[in-house]
Amino acid sequence: MNSTVPSADQPKQSTRSARITRTTGETSVDVHVDLDGTEKIIDIATGVGFYDHMLHQLGKHGGFDLKIKVDGDLHIDAHHTMEDTAIALGQAFAEALGDKAGVVRFADASVPLDEVLARAVVDLSGRPYMVHEEPIDIAPMINTDYPTSMTRHVLESFAHHAKICLHVSVLRACNPGQKPDAHHVIEAQFKALARALKAATRIDGEDIPSTKGVL
Repeated sequence: MNSTVPSADQPKQSTRSARITRTTGETSVDVHVDLDGTEKIIDIATGVGFYDHMLHQLGKHGGFDLKIKVDGDLHIDAHHTMEDTAIALGQAFAEALGDKAGVVRFADASVPLDEVLARAVVDLSGRPYMVHEEPIDIAPMINTDYPTSMTRHVLESFAHHAKICLHVSVLRACNPGQKPDAHHVIEAQFKALARALKAATRIDGEDIPSTKGVL
């Protein structure tokens, strides 16, 4: 007789996942995130090459399964595409976290990338806040489609909609006498964010980690 009851040895399907679709007159965004992913399902297509690379870092180093598909008005510029992606990604994280019972909540990570050192500090507080520090003298563009000024806006949009407190700082940007490498400066920030999120979202108990009883 065949049984439909799953074996106790079979892994449980993650419940900390969410899918968000966001459609405006400027973009169509589809985001799926699984906080307890396998680190093997990462599929990013925003139409902005360097942004795809950064979001891939977030999934890979955060240990999340991450699927993002965006159709945006890139004939204008990358702003709407990058902003709306960050909004939807933040909403997906917030939904996937649920009531946050058992999460570590607080975490920080420092990541070097050659001459650059970046740090991210995360509190899954439920209260959006963002502090961002990076050098002002980095190149204005990476390739032809990634405005480096958008990094701050992407992180702000993500933090606001994920309902987290986030501090990201570039502690060291270049060797003495040299100019910052924009690629390294930005990539180190995304990797640090990924590692901090990985640690903060880890399950380490059952209670909600707040004296308020809610996050």
